[in-house]
Amino acid sequence: MQNELVLVTGAGSGIGAAVARRLGNDGYRVAVTDLDEGAARRVAEEIGAEGGEAHAGVLDVTDRSSIEAALDAATERFGTLAGWVSNAGVSSMAPFLELSDHDWDFNLSVNAKGAFLCGQVAARCFVEQGGGGVIVNVASMAGKRGAAPFLAHYVASKFAVVGLTQAMALELAPHQIRVNSVCPGYVATAMQERELAWEAELRGTTPEAVREEWVADTPMGRIETPEDVAGVIAYLLGSDAAFMTGEAVAVNGGAHMD
Repeated sequence: MQNELVLVTGAGSGIGAAVARRLGNDGYRVAVTDLDEGAARRVAEEIGAEGGEAHAGVLDVTDRSSIEAALDAATERFGTLAGWVSNAGVSSMAPFLELSDHDWDFNLSVNAKGAFLCGQVAARCFVEQGGGGVIVNVASMAGKRGAAPFLAHYVASKFAVVGLTQAMALELAPHQIRVNSVCPGYVATAMQERELAWEAELRGTTPEAVREEWVADTPMGRIETPEDVAGVIAYLLGSDAAFMTGEAVAVNGGAHMD
């Protein structure tokens, strides 16, 4: 797939930015998309400065027309779509008994419906093009382990991503479209920094104490980096994973094993 187009959502920061940079370094043409156009443009410029090819665009994963427009712009620039990484996601924290309708709807809309909309748009493009393609959905350790405090809505959204991935893989296999997900653990991103502060406040402790607990919960003894996740996604997009589909690949340093 090198020298072919891969579109990454939520690529302006965090895991998505690491994925976009890794793919650019690996020789892919990368459509760097994000709700924040400026952030997407900065990542695309970084890829270009390293000798890669990248295009920046706005993409709202909750809006089908926005997804289609971003895809059209990317294929007009770089040609045939070969891969799609649905990475964009959100989180918030609240005790279950205090969880609001808004927080539930927001998490499910971005994390679960966003994966559905993006996956359908990408898959329709692959079918129209012929020749198959690859979709990677970014789920979470919380999509395999429901025992996560203050995250019932987030857990539900990520379990949905894992299940959707399997259903997509089954139905799209006859079109030679592979669909897998990755399930990161405690990843050092801006989202994690917010979650550290939220959990510390809800539990009446400090962010540093929560971080120490997360490290202690990870047998490999450190917080995960976005690059740890990017490497696995690059593998799933490539030919070495040509007979993998429907998998939820744990990338969490052993924090959850199944």
